[in-house]
Amino acid sequence: MPARHRDNVAFTVIVWSLVGVGAVGVLLVLALAGAPSTLLVATVLAALPVGPVVATYLWLDRYEPEPRSLLVAGLLWGAVVATTAAIILGGIGGLVAGFDDTRATVLVAPVTEEATKGLFLVLLLWWRRHELDGVLDGIVYAGMVGVGFAFTENILYLAAAYNGTNGLGPGGVEALTGTFLLRCVMSPFAHPFFTAFIGIGVGIAVGSRSGLVRVLAPVVGYAVAVGWHALWNGSSYLPVGFLGTYGLLMLPAFLLLVAVAVWCRSTERRVLTAALHDAASRGLLPASDIPWIADLRLRTRVRRDARRGGGSQAAAVVREYQQAAVELGFLHHRVLRGTAPTDFVQRGQGHLSRMSAARPQIPIPAQVVTVR
Repeated sequence: MPARHRDNVAFTVIVWSLVGVGAVGVLLVLALAGAPSTLLVATVLAALPVGPVVATYLWLDRYEPEPRSLLVAGLLWGAVVATTAAIILGGIGGLVAGFDDTRATVLVAPVTEEATKGLFLVLLLWWRRHELDGVLDGIVYAGMVGVGFAFTENILYLAAAYNGTNGLGPGGVEALTGTFLLRCVMSPFAHPFFTAFIGIGVGIAVGSRSGLVRVLAPVVGYAVAVGWHALWNGSSYLPVGFLGTYGLLMLPAFLLLVAVAVWCRSTERRVLTAALHDAASRGLLPASDIPWIADLRLRTRVRRDARRGGGSQAAAVVREYQQAAVELGFLHHRVLRGTAPTDFVQRGQGHLSRMSAARPQIPIPAQVVTVR
């Protein structure tokens, strides 16, 4: 069995087995969290920010869309595996260390939660490294894991607020509303933000030629994620209070991370265009195809024109060609940088085979603009 296939099988078996076990754990926790009607309301409220946040990460991921199966796996990992493991590890850690609830929240929770969320990224780095092309991919996968984790955690917090079991009051609609505004309106990106630093570390590791950086970058990313998470959990105990921490530290840091992600997204176009031009100079694809591969608007326009002329099947052929060319472009970029996976020749041949099969079925677009 080829090493690539073994890695894919190992990753799939381990991740989905743990998702199954984690789902059982989450269901048991939810069963103890309150009445079915309360959990239903909490689930609906917790789901409201999920769509917009996921859509944001899919928008960031448009230049080289990651496999939907892996994005879903990351979402489910956060929702059931990381949540269940964090509950178990947090309980053990708090018991062994003898921490009260405050210290457990500020010290134990960030360490265990970021470790359980970040493990998915480590598994990707270990077995599916070829799916990671840089920092933006790390941020996207980290975001999906964080969204899943926040969803399940918000259900528990919302149910506890309504039931009055969170230690902050008698509960009811008012407590539920306050918790919803705090967790689902003011800070829906909190967990994705924390874990994004692990994703950045993993992305740096993938793109580095230094063995030391490959080891240290994810570790430093994890440490930064834990630090921000601890700061968030302990914000109400700081002199500036929760709102001061939110406004002076968390929000600016989050906006800076957004700027970095958007910059990485814009960089992907330049990287892809340059790599495809180099590949075209080597005869791997026609240079005239590059504009409607590297430019998102032209990608969409060509697919739309294909659908008008040949239906959904024609659009699917265009999409297949574009996707294979994009994957070839980013692989070629890594080859030029000296950070390509060991089986880059086989992967490149696979992309070229897909392109060769699809290209004859695509009419040359009548008009395209030059990508600069």
